[in-house]
This record gives sequence, C-alpha cells and structure tokens, in this order.
Amino acid sequence: MRLLNFLSQTIELRKKTWLNVTITALISVVVIFVALPKTDVTRYEVDINKPWPYPRLIAPFELPVKKGAERIQQEKDSTRRAFKPYFDLMPSVAQTQIERFERDCRSGKLGYFSASEIQHAVNKLKEVYHAGIISSEDMNKVQQDEYAQVQIVVGTTSTLRESRLLLTKNSAREYLLSDKSQDRDNALVDQLDNYLNINLSLNKEKSASALQEALGEITTIDYLKPAGAKIIDRGDIVTRQHQLEVESFNDELNLRNDSQKNVLLFYIGRLGLIITCIGVMILYLRLFRHAYLASSHKIYLIFSLITIFCIIASLVQSINLAPIYIIPFVMVPIVLRIFTDSRTAFMAHLTTVVIVSLSGHNDVIFMPVQLLAGLLAVYSLSELYERSQILRTAAIVTIGTSLFVFFHELATLNTFSRDTGLEQIIFGLNLERYRDIGLSGVALLFTYPLLYLIERMFGFTSAVTLIELSNINNPMLRRLAKLAQGTFVHSMQVGNLAAEVADKIGGNVLLVRTSALYHDIGKMLNPGFFTENQGALNPHDMLSEQDSARIIIEHVTEGVRLAEKYRLPKSIRDIILTHHGRSLVRYFYVQAVNKYGAEHVDEADYRYPGPNPTTLEQAIIMMADSVEAASRSLKEHTEEAISQLVHRIIDDQVANGAFDQCPITFRDLSQAKVTLIESLKTIYHDRISYPELKSESPIIPMTHRGLFPTSREVD
Repeated sequence: MRLLNFLSQTIELRKKTWLNVTITALISVVVIFVALPKTDVTRYEVDINKPWPYPRLIAPFELPVKKGAERIQQEKDSTRRAFKPYFDLMPSVAQTQIERFERDCRSGKLGYFSASEIQHAVNKLKEVYHAGIISSEDMNKVQQDEYAQVQIVVGTTSTLRESRLLLTKNSAREYLLSDKSQDRDNALVDQLDNYLNINLSLNKEKSASALQEALGEITTIDYLKPAGAKIIDRGDIVTRQHQLEVESFNDELNLRNDSQKNVLLFYIGRLGLIITCIGVMILYLRLFRHAYLASSHKIYLIFSLITIFCIIASLVQSINLAPIYIIPFVMVPIVLRIFTDSRTAFMAHLTTVVIVSLSGHNDVIFMPVQLLAGLLAVYSLSELYERSQILRTAAIVTIGTSLFVFFHELATLNTFSRDTGLEQIIFGLNLERYRDIGLSGVALLFTYPLLYLIERMFGFTSAVTLIELSNINNPMLRRLAKLAQGTFVHSMQVGNLAAEVADKIGGNVLLVRTSALYHDIGKMLNPGFFTENQGALNPHDMLSEQDSARIIIEHVTEGVRLAEKYRLPKSIRDIILTHHGRSLVRYFYVQAVNKYGAEHVDEADYRYPGPNPTTLEQAIIMMADSVEAASRSLKEHTEEAISQLVHRIIDDQVANGAFDQCPITFRDLSQAKVTLIESLKTIYHDRISYPELKSESPIIPMTHRGLFPTSREVD
C-alpha cells in the first residue's frame, strides 16, 4: 500500500513538473517571438574607411544601386532652382486702371496736361502692367527660391518671363519716377500710384503640384549592378561607393522579402527556430539535469534570463539604441553558474546567443565572441565567495574577448602588407567594437546587485549570503549565544557534523553549515526548557507532559517566525521547518502513555508539524541534529556505543518515512552513517591524564655536555 502511494505521488509530481516546464517554455517562446523584429532585419553594418569584416559579398541579382542622400538633395535643390512657378495674369486689371486714368485725365481731375503727355503716361503705365505687378509676398518667394523664370498663365496657355522683370507696387513706382523724358512727367507720374494694382497672382496650388511632380521625377537609382558582380571583399577598405552599394543591397533584399507569402514563411521559420532552441534547452535538462525540472524557481530563473536578454537585444537592434556588443550577455552564465552549475549556465548562454543571432545580426564573429565570453565567465567563477570575484571575472572576459577580436582582425584583414606601420594597423582596427566590449565588461559589475534581486524574487541563496550569515558576530547568533549558550554550542557541533556528511555525499556544504547555526533559534524564547541549557532545575517537572511537548514543538514554529522576521533565505527557513520532520517528541509521549494509557493520549499533540525533508541538505541536518543531541546522553562514548546509536537513529528515521520525499539514496545513508560515526569518535576520543608534579621528587643531577656549564646546569 505504501509503495502504491509513493508511485502515485511520483506520477502526480511528474505531471505537475512537466506542466510547469511546458507553460514556462511556451511563455518564453511567445514573448521572444513577439519581441524579435517583425521583419527581416538582415543588414550589413557599414563603416566608411574601415575594413570590411564580413565574407565577400556578391550581388545575387541585378542590383539597383541608389544615389547617396547628399546627391539626391543636390538634385532636388537644382530642380527647385530650375522650377518655374505659375502666375495667373489678370488682363482686366490693367485695362480697367488705364481706362480710369485716361478718363480722369480728360475730366481734368488730375490737372491739365497735353495729349502727348497723357499718352506718354499711358504708355508707361502699359509697360508696367506688361512687365507684371505682383505682391511683395510673392516677390519674396521668387527671390528666396531663386526662380530665374516664371510662367505667366493666360487661359490655357502660358509664356515664360524673366523673374527680374517682375515688379511690385514700390518697384513700379520707382520705375515710373525714374523717367525724365518730359518736364512735367513727374507731376503726372506722381499721380499714377493710384492706378497701380496687382495683375499677376501666384497660383500656389498649381505651382506646388508641379514642383512635387518635378521632384518626383528625380530617380533614386544611380545605376544597375549586374547579378554575380562583386560588391566588396573581406578586408577591403569601405569607400563611400561601397557603402551605397551595400546599403542598396540591404534595402533590395528586404524589399524582395516584403510579400505576404514570404512574410508568412519567415514567421513560421523564425517561430520554428525559437521552439527548437528552447526545446534543446529542455532536452538538456531532461537528460543531464533532471532534478532542475522539479525545481520551479530554477526553471523560472533559467527561462527568465534567456527571455529578458533576447528582449533587450531585440530592442537594441530594432531602434538602434546601442551596438549589440555593449549588451552584457555574459550575465546569463555568471548568474546561472552561481545558482545552478557550469554546464547549465553555458547551455543557457548558448541558447540565448543563438536566438539573438536569429534576429538578423550579420556579424560573423558575434557568436564566437559571445561563446568565448561565456566559457571564460563559467570557468573563472567557480563559487562566488567574495565581491572581488565579479571584478576579476569581468576583467578576464573583457581582456579575453578583446584579444580574440584583435587576432581575428589581424587574420582576416588583407590590406596589411610587410611595410604596414603600427599607425596603419591601428587605423584599420574596428576601435568601436573594442569600446563596446569594454563597456559590456563594466556593465558586468552590476551583476552583484542583481544577485540580491534574484535571491529575493526566485528564493535562491548565494554563497556570499551564506558566508555573511555564518559570521558568528551576526546579531541573531550573538543573541543565541547569550540567551542559550548550550543551544549555540549544539548548533556549532551540528554544523560541523553536517558539513562533513555533505562533503561526502555531494550536498551543499556551505548551506548545511550555515543552516545548522540557525536551525534551533526558536529555543531562544524558552532556553531553560531545553536540556543543553538547563542547570540543576528542570522546569518540565512543574508541567504536564502535553504542555512540555507543546513548548518543545514550538521551537520549530517560533524559529520559522524569527527567520522570517530577520529575512533569512527560504532555504534556511525550510531547514528550520523540516529538521524534525513529522517525528514525535518521544520522551514526553512515552511518559504520557505510561502515565495515562495510549487510548487517553492524542499522538498529534506530541508530533512536530513538519513537513519531512524534501532536499538532501534538509535530510543531512535532520540526521546530524538527532545524532549530535542523542550522543550527549551516552554514558560511554565507545566506538561500539556510537556506532549503535547512529545506526539506530538513522534506521528509525528511514523506517518512519522521514526521507520518502527526499532525493537521498541508500548509498548516501550508508556513507552518512560512517561519516557521523567517525566524526563523533573524534569528538569524544579518550584523552590522556596529565601527571602531577610531586612535591618531594628527587632532583636528578645534570652533567654538562659542553665546554662550559650552562646556568641551568650550575643551578
């Protein structure tokens, strides 16, 4: 029956595990797919006067090479200057004003002038209107845009006219006043000002439409490069013409992919590649790190890091926020190396880099550089015990990747000859890439504060945190040593035993040693009720067995409460909660049964709340705690007595199902027993009795062995 229950629980646990992994992976796939650019952003980055770092680029089709922006702008400016705006001629204006002038002259309204003088004034007025009078605003427009000619529209026909001939009212008046052919002209001309009116009006709508049409006729294509022609070769110094041809290739390639059928296929292909990458990561975990699949917080951390850095890379590439090398992708393996292991860290890094490469980054050394950086990070950071290790890892990664890029550039640049000088070599290097790698190394320093956030969000505990907590000057440990000195000594002893066992069977040594210091902090509230802190008076003698058991059991729940108050990591809180599992407070339970009978004693009142251990470290603490406490009750600490004690306690725990939910094997239990026995034998080894100096012991004379006696020999 027990075996069936175990099998059913195992099957149910596996179902929940795979459901959790599947949902997490699907969320990552969807988020990454949405975050990546929606179109193919396959583009070659071009830097003028820098060597071409990519392989030879051949035009796979007839390539229309576009003109440069500055050339197109020049042609537009030239078109604007050559453009002839349209002015509508209003003939009735001139006719009306001339007739009014003649009528006023005949009536004597303007004075009395001869017929020749009037005719001369009329002719001058006709000249002005023939030249054309426009508004000051239109004249400013003509002069500002440097129009050499304008088109005068009359009905459906138009004629060209020099812009310099156009007049405004002021310039027309000046023209009339400048005529000195007759003595009395000025008197008559002075009065012509009232007969000047605008007879040419700029047709803004027609002119703007015609200008746009003229600008639209400017072609952006300079020439056609035949299919199969070389665009640029690796190592060639990029010129302005190379830049135009490469940018034309980028635009034409994306334009050819911009069809509904190709976009659909592109999306299907990209989604398939993302699923494949995430699937390979899950397959790795399934084959080599199966225990991680059952740990939800580790699954969340792994896929969160992959997803977040893919999103950052996509944003950077989509909006050209910064170069791709400035992103500290190495944070992924560094963080996972600290909280998981080196292989998992590198696999997650590989998955991230491959997915980022799918977004169209064409730098051929991007992936090798990132993979090298990941390897350097993983193998330079075994365990994080000091803050300086992050700085050292950042320096190693930065220097290593910079050297790799440098040697790659030396090996691929074909522009260097035997006579090439150092300055030319430096000029040929892509210094911006080294700058970006350096900035990425600086960004790695922010990994340390990031670790704190990860610990709080995902429930992890780093080695640095455990080292800080294991300091006995910690306020909580100092309080424990002051209020319950016996418990503090017991905790130190449990830590030593547990660390030895963890080292033998592959547990986390630092975690068990630190957790052991805190596993009994709940005893601080009632230290006198626990044997290791008692003197001659035992307060349990004045309590019932049930009350005594309640106080003993409360040290677990109170310990958890204190741990939460002082914000101890979840891994330590779990060990406090499970270090007694679901065991009985046997001493008081047996006393109660003997006194009242089994039928009158509720076993639940004497049982710890649990749960039983679920991790290897929790099981180690349970064994070490029970064995260390029980060893103090032995009358003789012989090898046989210690061995029997250890075997009896651990076998009882196994028989009571304390380790049913724990990934501990019989081999681990056997090694744990041997280790505990050897450690306890060392602790309780026999000590020799030192002899006492007898008051009447005879003095043995000493003979000197040198040429002269010493002072001791003389005495």
